[in-house]
Amino acid sequence: MAENRQIQPATGKLGILTPGMGAVSSTFMAGVIAIRAGLRLPIGSTTQMGHIRLGKRTEDRQPLIKNFLPLTDLENIEFGGWDIFDVSCYEACITCGVLEKDLLAQIRPELEAIRPMKAVFDQHYVKKLTGTHVKKGTKMELAEAVMQDMVDFKKAKKCERLVMVWCGSTEIYLKRTAVHETIASFEQGLRDDSPDIPPSMIYAYAAIKSGVPYANGAPNLGPDVPALEQLAKEKGVGICGKDFKTGQTLIKTVLAPGFKARQLGVAGWFSTNILGNRDGEVLDDPESFKSKEETKLGVLDAILQPKLYPDLYGNLFHKVRINYYPPRGDNKEGWDNIDIFGWCGRPMQIKVDFLCRDSILAAPLVLDLALLLDLGMRAGMPGGIQEWLSFYFKSPVVPVGLYAEHDLFIQQTKLKNTMRWIMGEDVITHLGQDYEE
Repeated sequence: MAENRQIQPATGKLGILTPGMGAVSSTFMAGVIAIRAGLRLPIGSTTQMGHIRLGKRTEDRQPLIKNFLPLTDLENIEFGGWDIFDVSCYEACITCGVLEKDLLAQIRPELEAIRPMKAVFDQHYVKKLTGTHVKKGTKMELAEAVMQDMVDFKKAKKCERLVMVWCGSTEIYLKRTAVHETIASFEQGLRDDSPDIPPSMIYAYAAIKSGVPYANGAPNLGPDVPALEQLAKEKGVGICGKDFKTGQTLIKTVLAPGFKARQLGVAGWFSTNILGNRDGEVLDDPESFKSKEETKLGVLDAILQPKLYPDLYGNLFHKVRINYYPPRGDNKEGWDNIDIFGWCGRPMQIKVDFLCRDSILAAPLVLDLALLLDLGMRAGMPGGIQEWLSFYFKSPVVPVGLYAEHDLFIQQTKLKNTMRWIMGEDVITHLGQDYEE
């Protein structure tokens, strides 16, 4: 048995704050409220629906994760956030059209009570949106305003702890520059209104500086720069990202490991998406699409390792397209054509048509990430990148010098073994009864 660790109890309330209160965030908030009211089940949430095996198989210990880990109870969550439109969570839910109106009607008072704070927004980074409910000032002043918002929210809602999960739109593609290298250069960049610091980084800085864990649900750089990683380590704050693993990429991280496990070759993988929500509109801009494309394209190379398997994956042609199609709303369709080959090089094909609901797949990830980041803080886990949470992301952030693991099943093993480690249980090696002591 591993050593027991001291974990601070999940007393009091946890405030979950989301920059962006559109389809994903409003669906998450409404869903948790509906679950608390006994109107729905938390389907898709690993922390709420999943079990975890402990010890040897002969012991038959497989508790629910929510009963195993000292997580914050759903009854003790408060919701808040920022948005460029000044509408209640109820109005956002109605506009997005993800959840049924009869369900929303039953929880309407609670949803109407959740209203966004003014957002940090600059149209330069999200070309397709125009913000009306936004803060003004230098970038340092905006960061300080967000920090004050968190102080005010925590006091008003009587929260003991906060977590921030980015649920905003995809910003234009940016690369690391000199301003991102050190905490000093970054803070000077905030004072100088550096164009290399977009709103997502301002939120990340404000959260980390305030000792609040931060998860990045979009492909933006966010906290994925040396300055903010260092700040997170110094503050003992967990950060993770990026880009929620939902529709098409979720399917890729399920199928690709299967092909590799059976040593089946892949000649080509063509992926296209149609969606019509605010995310689709934003991604209709080539600069924002570039950010999304980077996270989607990196998945197959990381899983299939063409340098190790040149005969199977060395000439793989991978193409990704996203098309804005308003009639679909949040109901995204991900279509994949996969050209594989097997024994003696004979070709085969697989076609996948996934008619998914993007926010329905993303909402439980917001819940899990918030609860697990909060647990990590209470368990005294080292600050900085929380690689054990890679399970939830398209493009997992990892420490410098390491490669990201994209295989969903390896990610799941790491996630659950870290849960066991936190609770002082032995990690599972799957060696079998003959090798277990």
